[in-house]
Amino acid sequence: MLEHLTPPTVFKCLSDETRARLMLLIAAEGELCVCELTAALELSQPKISRHLAQLRTCGLLADRRQGQWVYYRLHPNLPDWVVQVLDTTLASNRHWLSADSQRLQQMGERPERDVLCCPPSAS
Repeated sequence: MLEHLTPPTVFKCLSDETRARLMLLIAAEGELCVCELTAALELSQPKISRHLAQLRTCGLLADRRQGQWVYYRLHPNLPDWVVQVLDTTLASNRHWLSADSQRLQQMGERPERDVLCCPPSAS
């Protein structure tokens, strides 16, 4: 899988503003659920999910399910050069994500955030 993570592939995957914002927020936070990303970017859930699926297909993200919710994190086998690009970009451009980060932080602590954004489905 990692063989296809060439610079053109990685930069093409990150060339969309929404995908770049998603990657940098996830890099900053470690792991985020779809509902957190929807709130942070103020975009619809289908749009966020479509971009996350593209990033997962590219090999940049991994996901895990917890009940009906899906959480995303950087793929654990990312090459060091990709992690360095993300870290450098994040460190040098936090102002670009400041509004997104602020909306994310306004969701409260993670346990509250889980309850707020990811309530159990009503059967």
